[in-house]
Amino acid sequence: MHILPDELRCKVLSISLSLLFPAFLFASDCIPITEAHLHIGEDQCVTGKVVRVKHLGRGVTRFDFCQDSMVCPFTVVVFPHDLKRIGNVSQLQNQVIEIHGPVKEYDGRAEIVLSQLRQLGGTGLRIPPLPKKFDVENKGKYSAGTFSQPKAPYKTYPKKQTAAIPINVPSDPESESAGPQ
Repeated sequence: MHILPDELRCKVLSISLSLLFPAFLFASDCIPITEAHLHIGEDQCVTGKVVRVKHLGRGVTRFDFCQDSMVCPFTVVVFPHDLKRIGNVSQLQNQVIEIHGPVKEYDGRAEIVLSQLRQLGGTGLRIPPLPKKFDVENKGKYSAGTFSQPKAPYKTYPKKQTAAIPINVPSDPESESAGPQ
């Protein structure tokens, strides 16, 4: 048996790992969220711990990497039309993820728009699909409902009639005597 020198053994191991686990290639190229603003306009891999997964209005989802999202230098955004394709991103809260894609500037900070599951590395690769009744507009708490029989129509009752005045009204004897003479 021939023993490989240490340097060659390391190269063989890294090539083997990169073939078996393609995400391993990206792990060394990822930058922390604090450096993302330096790479706006580039295709990059950014890594960080997701502190909060926040569902905003109109089904937009945002990953916060800091406790105070207003001063955080980086964010990830998922639009509602992409959410069904990606899966249940709420599972990424408190997880360290790697996100690959073009770094853009939005609202004074760097961001990556997550539109495909393959953009995620680290623990993000193992997120489950969305529940069947998930509705992005109502944050997953709405279901289309179940079928039910129609309700019976309201009962109608005939209108009450006012008392009829007799046609033959007896004349008043005083009014007849008070007439012209």
